[in-house]
Amino acid sequence: MINDKERLEIIQVIHDAIGWALNKDFDRLYSIMANDEDFFIFHPDSRSTIRGFEAFRQMAERVFRNDSFKATDYAVRDLLLNVSTSESCAWWSCMLDDHYKWDGVPGGWDNVRWTGTLEKRNDHWIIVQMHFSFPKEP
Repeated sequence: MINDKERLEIIQVIHDAIGWALNKDFDRLYSIMANDEDFFIFHPDSRSTIRGFEAFRQMAERVFRNDSFKATDYAVRDLLLNVSTSESCAWWSCMLDDHYKWDGVPGGWDNVRWTGTLEKRNDHWIIVQMHFSFPKEP
């Protein structure tokens, strides 16, 4: 079982996967994502699916580095974190609110289901996969 310090490190990586945008800390963003072709993100719409770190980096540079984009706030709720018995893999689920302005016009997500997987590589936790979806009630 991992210790509290390691659990907090994993939680920080999860938060930084969204929170990096508040000050556009691209170094932090790129340091916590798997820099390989297996990196994967499912977004709520299928056209925004990302396969591979290079595709992710290109999207981040085009969208988030754009002067029109300004992250305003985010909230992670109901975070559940699990770590494998080998302590080399972890996965989470939570609810996410993520807000921004584009040319001053507010936008974002509320009550999005967010799940992901982390792997410990070279003594650092990095995200290898994420999935965002909107709950659809019957």
